[in-house]
Amino acid sequence: MNKHSALRTSGSLLERAAQIYDFGTALRGAAPPRPRPEPEVRAKPAEVVPEAKALPPEAEVLLVDAMVEAAPVAPTAAPKVRRGGRVGRVDREALGEAGFILPDAPVTGLAEEFRIIKRQLLLGASGKTDLPEEKRRTILICSAQADEGKTFCAVNLALSLASEKDFEVLLVDGDFPKPEILSILGLEGGPGLIDAIADPALDPESLVIATDIDGLFVLPAGGHVNNVTELLASDRTRAVLAELTRAHPRRLVIFDSPPALMASPATVLATHVGQLVMVVRADQTTESDLREAVALLSGCDEISLILNGAGFAVTGRRFGSYYGYGQ
Repeated sequence: MNKHSALRTSGSLLERAAQIYDFGTALRGAAPPRPRPEPEVRAKPAEVVPEAKALPPEAEVLLVDAMVEAAPVAPTAAPKVRRGGRVGRVDREALGEAGFILPDAPVTGLAEEFRIIKRQLLLGASGKTDLPEEKRRTILICSAQADEGKTFCAVNLALSLASEKDFEVLLVDGDFPKPEILSILGLEGGPGLIDAIADPALDPESLVIATDIDGLFVLPAGGHVNNVTELLASDRTRAVLAELTRAHPRRLVIFDSPPALMASPATVLATHVGQLVMVVRADQTTESDLREAVALLSGCDEISLILNGAGFAVTGRRFGSYYGYGQ
């Protein structure tokens, strides 16, 4: 304000004081300097993130699938086919001394006889009947009375069939009162078929013995129980037999059973198999015994006969002689 300026006589006290004191200059001098703007930082193109938008359900599923495919996957071992729960070594020397067929041995008359027999059984297993495929591959070896050679024939048939390139054989000891398969082959004992039937929690395949003879597997009879026949007649038996065949389409199952006229399990086993072979001992098995046994085993429709212990006439066939053996 200068001396030539006239004071205002009206207005508020602040307005009249502002004419004397220059408040604006004081305030302008006390104002802090304005901050300098920071230089703009531009994002790199690779770092630009577009605004997130909701995806339709289909797109979300595809995105999840893509993430799963892109994620590193730890290598896993290829699934193994179950080949028996145990491993056993067959006593070949004992087999030879007892007169059984020896794997990879020179051709003999006995080996040729069982080659002829097994061909007929393989035809029956190949689908010539209306039976389910799994049941056709199950064969029961039986006899009317004891000591007629059923176990001898069952073991030799299994050994002969094991040499087939398109099949493997599971030899089951179904003679529960007097099991002999393991002792003949020189294998150690253990739980078997009847244990798997009695205990639903038991995996029957874990009881199978994989032998050192290629293509030959053995299932023991199992522990001694008093209700074998009732267990064999149960639905659990059908489930166990189905499990032993369904998972192995190349497998033939050979059962050695008790004599039909001496123990009841044979009659029940006959209802579970597709083929039945009756072993008839020459000059020992009577016709009446044979007829009665066949009637008891009528649960199986396909019944064949093996004549065991027959002598050949001088002019008859002599299998094996053509190969230089049996002279």
